[in-house]
Amino acid sequence: MIQSGASGTRIVAVIPAYNELGKIGRVVSKVPKNAVAEIVVVSDASNDGTDAEASRAGATVLRHEHTRGVGAAIRTGFDYALEKGYDIIVVMAGNDKDDPSEIGKLAAPIIEKGFDYIQGSRYLEGGRYGKMPKHRLILTRAYPWLVRFITGFPITDATNGFRALRASILRDPRIKLHQDWLNRGELEYYLQLQAIRLAYKVCEVPVTKIYPDIKNYWNYTKIRPVVDWLGNLRPIFYLTLGIKQ
Repeated sequence: MIQSGASGTRIVAVIPAYNELGKIGRVVSKVPKNAVAEIVVVSDASNDGTDAEASRAGATVLRHEHTRGVGAAIRTGFDYALEKGYDIIVVMAGNDKDDPSEIGKLAAPIIEKGFDYIQGSRYLEGGRYGKMPKHRLILTRAYPWLVRFITGFPITDATNGFRALRASILRDPRIKLHQDWLNRGELEYYLQLQAIRLAYKVCEVPVTKIYPDIKNYWNYTKIRPVVDWLGNLRPIFYLTLGIKQ
């Protein structure tokens, strides 16, 4: 496992969370102690005790006083990471669907091979996802095809939120994360597309996506059907057509 501090590299885990009581504590507790220097949970104005649970588990908790969206929460975590001088940022879900033991696997290509942006993939050989609702299987298979068509990059899992990046790319003035239209899920897709379009070194690594019993699926997602699905397409159309930067 790549340890935080290897070769002088400092790694931070950023976990956006909104009302993840009963899950966020498990997520934080499962992060290997030697994998990161700090675990940062960004609470998007949770009102169910998420903040206290994350803090008890050992995380630094940053809080939005009003709900702004997962993109805004991730951006708050990015700003904190840059302020604190971290070298690598790993983003993972607060709903216990990612495997924190794989943080080192995500960070390794950055430390060992000079990559800049690492996308976790459940569909790459060696990745796993178990049972998944049929609509999610269709959507998560279709979106990478669109990214491949637009960019030419052979991505297999463009919707997986488990990823790592070299913090310095966030200082690139061509990557404009502080746009209001990126407050929700669009930010993740925008950053991924920009990393590819701007010729940063990008690769995928196989990871596990843990799905609960399908009957309980809607207790494990904050994605709004149709509205967010369409919204997450905006970065592709906006950037391709030059509507946004």
